[in-house]
Amino acid sequence: MYPNQYQWVRQTRAILLHFCGELSSDDFTRCPEYGSQSIRDILVHIADCYDAWLGSYILLQTKTPITPKENLSSFDVVAIQARFAQVDHYVDEVLQTYVHNMDEPIQRNIPWREGSETISMTPSKLLMHTITHEFHHKGQLMAIARRMGYVPPNTDILGTKD
Repeated sequence: MYPNQYQWVRQTRAILLHFCGELSSDDFTRCPEYGSQSIRDILVHIADCYDAWLGSYILLQTKTPITPKENLSSFDVVAIQARFAQVDHYVDEVLQTYVHNMDEPIQRNIPWREGSETISMTPSKLLMHTITHEFHHKGQLMAIARRMGYVPPNTDILGTKD
């Protein structure tokens, strides 16, 4: 992945977060009848995935990348935007640090899991996983908002400026 490709991810995320900032606070935190997580909780979960695989597994910068459920209520859109600023830092650092060896496996235990087995993953695979994970959940978020009566914006990469 090239840094400019990740900029497209950031651009679509900015559209999504701006939209989420316009939701009522009740809708932002409401758990839909067909799912177990609110829009807020899903956004935090997306950031946690980046924190876990990039910030913890690859960069070894945190051992606690997963937000405890009891802490979710402290997040508003501004706090989530700050979490994604950290995510962007991790992505930038992975892209810079592993520029010549994105496909070289890293073997280690998963830092946030006690007693985990050693696994082997490449930075490129984990970066792709976190991005596809984000886009999977972004589709869910748009569907949840639509079911609540909102008209979500276009968050497709083809709608971004190069």
